[in-house]
Amino acid sequence: MITKIIKIGNSRGIRIPKAILEQTGLGEQVQLEVENGQIILRPADPPRKGWKKFFRQMHEKGDDDILNKDHITTSWDEKEWEW
Repeated sequence: MITKIIKIGNSRGIRIPKAILEQTGLGEQVQLEVENGQIILRPADPPRKGWKKFFRQMHEKGDDDILNKDHITTSWDEKEWEW
């Protein structure tokens, strides 16, 4: 497909047809890179990507235990705080 580069303020851009967006999975944010003189667009990783997997691994290893077991609770801890 051939498309035109258009002026957007001081920058330039292209319109990406809906069909192409659907095929690529590109969302609101993308990673933009230049490789070998080509512009590469990739879906941007969502914030905290992979955290669920890493927390599961921590739990399996027992690394998610409370570090400060000597914590002194207060009435606020007992009445106001929700876990």
